[in-house]
Amino acid sequence: MKEKKKMALSTQIFIALVLAIIAGIALTGTPQFATGYIKPFGTIFLNLIKWVVCPLVFFSIMAGVVSMKDIRKVGAIGGTTVVYYMCTTAFAVAIGLFFANMLKGIFPVLSTADLSYEPSATSVNFMDTLVGIFPSNFVAPFVDANMLQIIVASLIVGFALILISENNDELEFTFVNVANDICMKAMEMILKLSPIGVFCLLCPVVAENGPAVLGSLAKVLLVAYLCYIVHAVVVYSLTVSTLAKKSPIEFFKGMMPAIIFAFSSASSVGTLPLNIECAQKLGADKEVTSFVLPLGATINMDGTAIYQGVCAVFIASCYGINMTFSQTLTIVLTATLASIGTAGVPGAGMVMLAMVLQSVGLPVEGIALVAGVDRIFDMGRTVVNITGDSSCAIVVSELQRRRAARKK
Repeated sequence: MKEKKKMALSTQIFIALVLAIIAGIALTGTPQFATGYIKPFGTIFLNLIKWVVCPLVFFSIMAGVVSMKDIRKVGAIGGTTVVYYMCTTAFAVAIGLFFANMLKGIFPVLSTADLSYEPSATSVNFMDTLVGIFPSNFVAPFVDANMLQIIVASLIVGFALILISENNDELEFTFVNVANDICMKAMEMILKLSPIGVFCLLCPVVAENGPAVLGSLAKVLLVAYLCYIVHAVVVYSLTVSTLAKKSPIEFFKGMMPAIIFAFSSASSVGTLPLNIECAQKLGADKEVTSFVLPLGATINMDGTAIYQGVCAVFIASCYGINMTFSQTLTIVLTATLASIGTAGVPGAGMVMLAMVLQSVGLPVEGIALVAGVDRIFDMGRTVVNITGDSSCAIVVSELQRRRAARKK
């Protein structure tokens, strides 16, 4: 008797997404039911994901560093990763500005009278972040879920382990690999609940925002999502096909479970475990994904950069301001640098937008025009962010293989 074939996780997640949209639309009249009785189960699932992410990142990066046995190799991977992220972010904000300027005629002109918005962290700058990435307490980064500090801590411990092993050939670090395997298995168990988590996270969003999406900001959202799609399809297809020699169709098909989960949860860090799994199945090396993806979940914000460009043009049009070329160029540079400068800051999207608006002299109060549907923007930009992370992992893995082959 043939064993019944189990439904793929990506199919289960997609079905859950469709059911969540249907249920959300049905509950638009009573969104309090969705937020009061469905959302808590989604929060529980997301809490479990967040719980496993910190030790997973710490031990997976440490295991990756130890497996490389060469600090210079870690530096090469890190350098390539940062350059890749900066380039794709610059392309992202340029695409956002291009389409927003081309289509700004369809944007609604909303009243800017009595607008008020208080930026949550206007004092954040790159130097503050630079100081903040170095932990002063071993436990605090895990308590605060500060990914940049966890990455730095794991690199320092990993480097120390490499240097110790150079003086002791018999020394093995089984405990690092065992701890990493435990975190991976815990992640695997939690991810089996993904379809339930997706349904419980997305249903309340649709129930609460259904009417808002059909309102005055629908065209702004449409332009933003057009940019998200263009950037993902064009830029990532080009990078994975030219630099990694991988079919874009194969790439996006393999990424689908992570894409659907990112869209539902709007959390790059929450999607990290599933993103690691998808990237490795697509051929990214374990030692690369363990470093590139946690770093990307923190500093790579292609989708957020697109959001900056579209929202800046929309806010400017509402205030009757036509941006000059120099202002447009300033937005590209500011959004690219801000993607790292605001890393790890809660509500980074809004903080970045405040920085971008201030850089070109636009009123920060304009953020209030888009704040109401920020969650809808966030779902799409999170998809772009995590897809960019995986494309980087695949590209860096292939470049590392070529370097290794040239040395032989």
